Amino acid sequence: MDLLTVLPANFGYVIVTYLYSWVVLMYLSVKVVRARKKFNVEYPTMYSDKDQVFNCIQRAHQNTLEVYPQWILFQTIAALVYPLSASVLGAIWVTSRLSYAWGYYTGDPAKRMNGAYGYIGFFGVIILSISVALQLLGVF
Repeated sequence: MDLLTVLPANFGYVIVTYLYSWVVLMYLSVKVVRARKKFNVEYPTMYSDKDQVFNCIQRAHQNTLEVYPQWILFQTIAALVYPLSASVLGAIWVTSRLSYAWGYYTGDPAKRMNGAYGYIGFFGVIILSISVALQLLGVF
């Protein structure tokens, strides 16, 4: 069985979205590594008891990692039937993680909500995944 004949024609866009997410994760990771050096937070310490800015930088990365597995799962399920829609929704979610992080990096945790538009992408792929499940179950 040839994988290229099984996957939807536009699945390449989904792969590009996954690669984009990898780049963003690496960016967030590098920001934490640099902040560790700048604020002198040694491994394995997760949070600083001296500097709130470091904690905000670390939390931006950590929160993205906490949500990432669920996003990957729903992104993949949605993309099997709706590759273009899933790619657009995925790109929205991934981009929102940058907005979330940049807001958090200010040291004012409330500014992380600059990335709240990411819920469109996140819940969008969940809704598409539900649609895929219902189609497979013959509901519609």
